[in-house]
Amino acid sequence: MSFSERTNTTRWIIISVCFIIISLILWNTYTFFQIFKNEERLKMKLFVNAQITLVNANENTDVELPLQIFSNNTSIPVILILYDKVVSARNVPDEILNNKKKRAAYLNRLKGENEPITFEYSPGKYQTLYYGNSALLNKLKYYPIALLLIIFLCIALIYNFYKSTKMATQNKLWAGMAKETAHQIGTPLSSLIGWVEILKTENIDQSITIEIEKDIERLQTITDRFSKIGSVPVLGEHDIVAETLNSYEYLQLRFSKQVAFSYKGPEEPIMTLINPTLHSWTIENLVKNAIDAMKGKGTLELQIEQDSHHVKINVKDSGTGISKKQFKTIFEPGFTTKKRGWGLGLSLTKRIVEEYHNGKIKVLNSELGKGTTFQISLNKKVQ
Repeated sequence: MSFSERTNTTRWIIISVCFIIISLILWNTYTFFQIFKNEERLKMKLFVNAQITLVNANENTDVELPLQIFSNNTSIPVILILYDKVVSARNVPDEILNNKKKRAAYLNRLKGENEPITFEYSPGKYQTLYYGNSALLNKLKYYPIALLLIIFLCIALIYNFYKSTKMATQNKLWAGMAKETAHQIGTPLSSLIGWVEILKTENIDQSITIEIEKDIERLQTITDRFSKIGSVPVLGEHDIVAETLNSYEYLQLRFSKQVAFSYKGPEEPIMTLINPTLHSWTIENLVKNAIDAMKGKGTLELQIEQDSHHVKINVKDSGTGISKKQFKTIFEPGFTTKKRGWGLGLSLTKRIVEEYHNGKIKVLNSELGKGTTFQISLNKKVQ
């Protein structure tokens, strides 16, 4: 039997044991309830006998015990009825006894809780005793419901813990696969660098080797990205304008001319604490997402703004737009509007910006059929 099979068997054994324990607790609670209910009915039968004794009492009758039985009943609501008239009552509010409609509704409620006791107090004359459950019995009646709620809460917590543990295991697996992928890419990448050096010695157009070198550098950047998954990135002081434009201009040269790229913002350096590799990944994800939204044709504008404490990067496209109800869900893992795709780009971007760079990312504005603007906000380097 494999480890996973043993784990699954153990899990079902634990669930079965828990179910048996819950069933036993509920059964015992039901048993106690019935015992207390029977005891209260016996008390009411004693109450009936005491009532018969008092009704038929004369000067020689000892009424001390019947009166004590009446006085000892401080928790069970009791109403004695004779020909639809109240003979006596205990533990019942006066507002119910004095209101005919409320009294009738109350009697129906008591009848639903316990079967009324009709007794002959003298030959041919009958009274009916209506009684309800005591406060203790009512609490015991609702105890199983409270117990079930607690059990369901515990089950929900266990399920959430199990799900979180499973997701953590999956994250470790994906991180391991990403690092292994980065390691495997490294070997052919080193070979490509060597071939580029050979090409430089040949009589070929140098612009070709320059572009090949750019692509190799890009592959090295991608390898570096994958190698950093699952690790805490190192942040350094960098010019956010230059780092952003480097990624933006690289992508501009490798997409169709049907996409009109533009930039609006400062040329002077703005220093921030970032990881260049991960920041480049962020810009790439937003640009590719924008081009997908435009179906490869439209206008794409990069804007960089700053105030005294923050630098803001806006990526604006002329694509299909996003409905307001999707402004937050679009960043959730697995959410995608494309037929092909895993829905990881924007969720990864959010994690890089907010968890690794202590920034914020949001949909600044969007209009269906007109386009969307994503905004990244990062803290400026304190001078």
